[in-house]
Amino acid sequence: MEAVAAVFALLVVLFLVLGAYATVKVVGAAKRGVDRTINQARRTVEDHTLRAKSFAQPGPAGEVAQLRLKLRTSMRATQEALHAGVAEDESLKESLGLFERLSAHGQELDAELRRLESEPDRATLAGRMPSLRERTDRITESADALRWAARDRARRFAEDDLDSLSAQIDVEAGALRHWTTTEPPRAAAPSAPGTKTPGTKSPGAPTSAPTPPWPEAPPAAAGSADPRQTWPETPGARTAEEPTRPAITPPGPRPTYPWQKKPRPESTT
Repeated sequence: MEAVAAVFALLVVLFLVLGAYATVKVVGAAKRGVDRTINQARRTVEDHTLRAKSFAQPGPAGEVAQLRLKLRTSMRATQEALHAGVAEDESLKESLGLFERLSAHGQELDAELRRLESEPDRATLAGRMPSLRERTDRITESADALRWAARDRARRFAEDDLDSLSAQIDVEAGALRHWTTTEPPRAAAPSAPGTKTPGTKSPGAPTSAPTPPWPEAPPAAAGSADPRQTWPETPGARTAEEPTRPAITPPGPRPTYPWQKKPRPESTT
């Protein structure tokens, strides 16, 4: 009984630990989701505020807001492009490391521009604008170069894959339509100059004489009963009146010698 109680208590403790762990994970995920939503909302509000200041405030203050909006838009687009591409292309990790170093300079410049938005000395602000504009352009150009390089690389890989796939599909389509493939007709070889094609006559060649006819048989003489032709007969041309010679000559009587025995007559009994 005590063993059953101990097992039951152990199971209760295990369930409590698992429940606490699951609760912590759920709360952490929810907190991260809330923080992400708050950051996105804050970023959206700041972007709209900067866009409004760039149009509403003339002079250096409006230009500072415009520089901040340009910097934030470029850095955010490059960050999203690199994070989306590094999941498919491992070679973008180095580019992502370079962007993180560039982001440090971009955040420093954004913080400086934020402080200068409330600067009351407009003359000092106007004197510092050329250097701020140059830094902003350098950072945004570097971020744009990384972003477009990553996009061009992804597009190039997609085009190569599409070309390979199209070639394979063409081969498969040709194999499926095997009955439509015909061999190209062979071109006739050009004849060399001076050679004649059988059946053709060259111009100026003498015409060959016609073949002479077979001689006719002479008329049979009076009183001759054999009206056969007079030209040489062929080996197989024989009349039916001649006797046919045997193919094998019959054996003659064998000569007898004194030392040979006389043949015995066969017994009829």
